[in-house]
Amino acid sequence: MQQEVESGEVDESGLASEDVQPVVAGAMSDEGAAGEEEIKMDWYILKVQSNREKSITAALRRKIAVEGLDQYFGDVVVPMEKVTEFKAGKKKIVERKLYPGYIVVHMHINDDTWFAVRETSGIGDFTGSGGKPTPMLPHEVARIIQTEEEVEEESPKLNISFKLGDRVKVKEGTFESFEGEVNSIDEQSGRVTVMINIFGRSTPVELEYWQAEQV
Repeated sequence: MQQEVESGEVDESGLASEDVQPVVAGAMSDEGAAGEEEIKMDWYILKVQSNREKSITAALRRKIAVEGLDQYFGDVVVPMEKVTEFKAGKKKIVERKLYPGYIVVHMHINDDTWFAVRETSGIGDFTGSGGKPTPMLPHEVARIIQTEEEVEEESPKLNISFKLGDRVKVKEGTFESFEGEVNSIDEQSGRVTVMINIFGRSTPVELEYWQAEQV
């Protein structure tokens, strides 16, 4: 009988040992999951020297790589858009900066990343109040951020420098040198209607937008 009791005690000890192991394993698993938690990033606007946006963006990317901070950074972008321009009657599609003097960066802010950004030549500061970087709002990100692929696929915008009600002068065509008021603008076709005084009467004249310039 004594042997059976001792045997039972040994068995209970063994079971207790087995019961503990899954708990320890679970705790280790939780710690591992916490260690692999995704780093939270936000979009920030950086003030930079005008006409150097692209070279400053490249310099910041190099600094991030050299200092091994890739895990704390996403995209660094110069917001661009495509526009259609006409020069000497010739159509030309060009890219232009949406916000000259600014770039945007997707990043997690800590001491290392903050100094990496601030120490990059050409970068002034984060936008924000009280010297504290302020993340962009979701609708601001949606409006400003365009990937290179999106820029390539996007239909070029017309570079129309005037608006409804503006006074313009006709540069080319039958009514060259005449002036009038912009009555309508069709941004899809690029055609505008200008009210021109002809023989004492205000007459609507339809033009290509590039045939008129603001007075």
